[in-house]
Amino acid sequence: MSIRQVISDRPWILAVLVFLLVVTWILSGSLTGDRPASPMQAASDVGSADVAARVQVRSVAATPIDRLININGRTAPARSVEIRAETDGRVTELHARRGQQVRRGDLIVSLDLRDRQARLEEARAGVVEHQTAYEAQLELKTSGYVSDTQLAETLARLESARAELTRAELDLQYMQIRAPFDGVIQEREVELGDFVGRGDTVVSFVDNTRIIVTGSIAEQDAGYVSKDIVAQARLVTGQQAEGRVRYVAPVADESTRTFTVELEIKNPEGKLPAGVTAQMLIPGGRLMAQKVAPSLLTLDDNGAIGLKIVDAYNRVAFADVEIARSEPDGVWVTGLPENATVITVGQGYVDVGVEVDPVFAEADTALAAESNP
Repeated sequence: MSIRQVISDRPWILAVLVFLLVVTWILSGSLTGDRPASPMQAASDVGSADVAARVQVRSVAATPIDRLININGRTAPARSVEIRAETDGRVTELHARRGQQVRRGDLIVSLDLRDRQARLEEARAGVVEHQTAYEAQLELKTSGYVSDTQLAETLARLESARAELTRAELDLQYMQIRAPFDGVIQEREVELGDFVGRGDTVVSFVDNTRIIVTGSIAEQDAGYVSKDIVAQARLVTGQQAEGRVRYVAPVADESTRTFTVELEIKNPEGKLPAGVTAQMLIPGGRLMAQKVAPSLLTLDDNGAIGLKIVDAYNRVAFADVEIARSEPDGVWVTGLPENATVITVGQGYVDVGVEVDPVFAEADTALAAESNP
C-alpha cells in the first residue's frame, strides 16, 4: 500500500503531521539564544530583566578651547548726520552726487555770494578805522589829552568792529557747504537753483569708513565681554571682518534682560555694507570642552539640553551641557566629565539609570554613526 493511499484512507494522519511540524518550528525559534545583531536591536530589549541593552559609545576627552559668544546683530555706519545750511542762499553749484565718497573738507554745495564779499570788506575797513583811532588815543593819553573813559569807548567800538568782521567771514564761509568728515553722501535734498534757508537740510551724510555691528548679549554671557576685545563679524553677504568692541551697555534692558554690544570695524574702502544682518563672534576666554555631533544633543524632562553618557557602572546618565562654540563639523560643549563615555548609537532607546552593554567603536565608525543617527 502506498503513502498516498494510506493518507487517502486515513486523512487524520496528514493533520497530525502538519501539527507536529508547526509545533517543532515554534519551539525551535523560542529556544535559540542568539543576541541581537546590532546595538539598535539590543536596545529594544531594555525591558527584559536578564538582557542589558547594547549601545555604541565613544570616549571623548576635554580639550582647552577659546569660548566664542555668538551674537546676532545688524551693521550700521559709525556716524550719520544731516548737514544743514547755516545761512540763506540760492544753490549755484553742486560738487558731489548721491552715493559719492568724499573726504573731510571737500565741497558738496555752493550758495550764491550776493553782497557778502562787500560786507566783508566793509567790516575789515571798520576794524582798521577803529584800530587806528584806538592807537592814536593811546599816544594822547600819555600826554593827558584823552581820559580813560574816552579810551574805553574807543576800545569797545574796536571790539564791536572785530566781532562784525568775524560774522562776515563766517557768513562767507557758510556759502561753501563742505563734508564734516570722510564719508559718503546718502541723500542730497537740493538741486541747482533751489533756495535754502538757515536750518534747511542739504544732504544726509554717513561715515562708512567705519561700520558698527550692534547686537544684544544674554545676561549670562555679559560677564565675558568687555571693551576693546578683538572680535569677528560675519555678514549675511558672506564677508568677514575683524574689529574691536567699542561699547558694552552698563545696564541690561528691562524687557529683554540683555545688554547692548557694539563692535567697530574699519572699512576704509567702503566694501562692507551698512544695514545688513551680521553675526558677532566674541571670544569669552579659555575653557575645557569636548567636541560632539549636534545630533547627539537631547533634552531631559525639564527641557535642559544635554547628552546621554555611560558611567563607571555601565549605567545611562544624563549630563547637562552648554554649547561653548559651534563649528561646521560639530559643537564644543561644557558640563561633561573630563573623560566622558558618550552614547553615539542607541541613546534614544535607553532611559537614564538603565544598565547597558557599551560597545566602543572605532573613531571613523563612531563619527559616521554620529553623522547618520
